[in-house]
Amino acid sequence: MARDGAGRATRYSHATSLISIEVDNRKRWWTSAKGKRSVVAPGRGGQEHECDQPAGERIRIVGFHVEPDAYQMVATWAAARGYELALVVTTAGPVHTDYDGHNAILATAPRAQDVLATTKLKRAALPIATYAPDIILSYTFPYRLPPEILAIPRLGAVNLHPSPLPAYRGPNPHRMLYDGAPTLGATLHRTAKGFDTGAILSRHEAPPPQELTVERVRAVWNHLMYLALDEGVLRAIAGEPGTPQDHAAATYAASFTPEEYWLDWTWSMTTLERRVVALNLIEPRARATIDGAAFTVLAARPVATPSPAANPGAVLAQTAEGYHIAVGDGAVELILAPKSIADDTPADPPATPPAWIPLG
Repeated sequence: MARDGAGRATRYSHATSLISIEVDNRKRWWTSAKGKRSVVAPGRGGQEHECDQPAGERIRIVGFHVEPDAYQMVATWAAARGYELALVVTTAGPVHTDYDGHNAILATAPRAQDVLATTKLKRAALPIATYAPDIILSYTFPYRLPPEILAIPRLGAVNLHPSPLPAYRGPNPHRMLYDGAPTLGATLHRTAKGFDTGAILSRHEAPPPQELTVERVRAVWNHLMYLALDEGVLRAIAGEPGTPQDHAAATYAASFTPEEYWLDWTWSMTTLERRVVALNLIEPRARATIDGAAFTVLAARPVATPSPAANPGAVLAQTAEGYHIAVGDGAVELILAPKSIADDTPADPPATPPAWIPLG
């Protein structure tokens, strides 16, 4: 065991001609005799990701984010890769929105991290250019980047989107799970004039977890996001233009309507379970009416079918956390928020930035 120049423990493996540096058991770097460097960085859900990059290349990135979870994922990935997140651009968003992610980014970013908060992107082009970024990376940003900014980075601008493009373009990737799509997905693509329309650099898909919970879905989705981000940026660095999207195959993921937040007892058990998770991925939003009272539903789990079958919506039993309710093809156990909603009118869904998945 030896120490490197920063005093970190360094292990040498002569059998593989690799030098391994381990820092606080969090990330490991290898430099091979061929001048290639690989990183294995901890991924979401306990998984790891490995790939190569030219040794000694210092990539400068300007990130555009309004969600602190998105910023944290990109910052963690950039640090593991040895890239410099030179500047983070954030915004309070349009005046009609009420999300406050930009303040959370300002509050959680390290003191050494430069952060620019602006609603005037064209005016921000000049200060952004002073950072001489190699790549501009957007992930959760509500504005279209103007040509003045897109022309700045040496290697171009890319966007990370939580769907397997061209499917489910738009602001609500959770609709993928709500609709019952067979896979979850993530894509890193070149930034183009239209939202989510640029050439694809990396796309990854995986089926939803068998046990559908908010935490497990987040873990799978964020692993896919990390994979698409890492692989796609490497391809951008290599100068690959990406694969054009098949626009004829594109679908659009619109925001949930207020009515879609309310559960329908004629749905099947699996549909109810899946849609409750999809509606609750950011925060508990699934709503239900039970015996005339409105509730926020935290989870819906299939239970044994009563015999004889009851009409959909009938209360079969009350539990410490909610109710057993008869549904279209059986029954579900509902886990409810402690208090009922004040009234049974559909609440306006809270404003959210485009296309993001909270970290688990």
